[in-house]
Amino acid sequence: MINILIADDENDIRNLIKISLEENGYTALTAQNGKEAWDILTTQDVHLAILDVMMPVMDGFNLLRKIREHSTIPVIFLTARTDDMDKVLGLGLGADDYLSKPFSIAELIARVGAQLRRNNEYLLPKEKVSASIAYGNLSIDKEKCCAFKNREPIELGAKEYKLLLFFMENPEKVFTKRQLYHAVWDEEFYFDDNTVMVHISRIRVRIEDDPQKPKYLKTIRGIGYKLHYTGEKP
Repeated sequence: MINILIADDENDIRNLIKISLEENGYTALTAQNGKEAWDILTTQDVHLAILDVMMPVMDGFNLLRKIREHSTIPVIFLTARTDDMDKVLGLGLGADDYLSKPFSIAELIARVGAQLRRNNEYLLPKEKVSASIAYGNLSIDKEKCCAFKNREPIELGAKEYKLLLFFMENPEKVFTKRQLYHAVWDEEFYFDDNTVMVHISRIRVRIEDDPQKPKYLKTIRGIGYKLHYTGEKP
């Protein structure tokens, strides 16, 4: 049974969300302010929370701060305010998603399902996921987040590691800079080419015998990059 908390001071919105969630097989728990919501969170097993930003007694931002001190459950914010700074603040505090009122109830239910699936994937036993990956003379230990060349460790920054891992999980495929940015930086907006180019250059310094004549990370002129090993097989 999946329990979902709805915290909103508008009775009609609470009831609408509650009915829709129950029609989709969830159990809905409701609160009309942040304090009531916190009481539910501390006494019952909640798997996801839908929080209004502007609530009496305790607002959504302060409630989220308390939640993140103890829990990593997915949190979706609802708000009638359109100020981008509210969205930035909410996401910065640890919210997983954000919907502005008025919203589509069908979209909200879809986002609830997406957040629950994502959260459950993080909880899958590690035995079900391959812990290592190899390509050419390169290898990655995904449990330890370490990369190796000829079994010797390679020093990589966090984004460089994620970028190399993405390439190794998708060898021989060509990716544009925009695709690489979205995959590794996980941000909605793509700003410029330099970010990806700089990280590609840093990776080449670590994995190539001659970064000017790469045997792994190839530039596909006018398109992007791909991982294609042209050296001797190990």
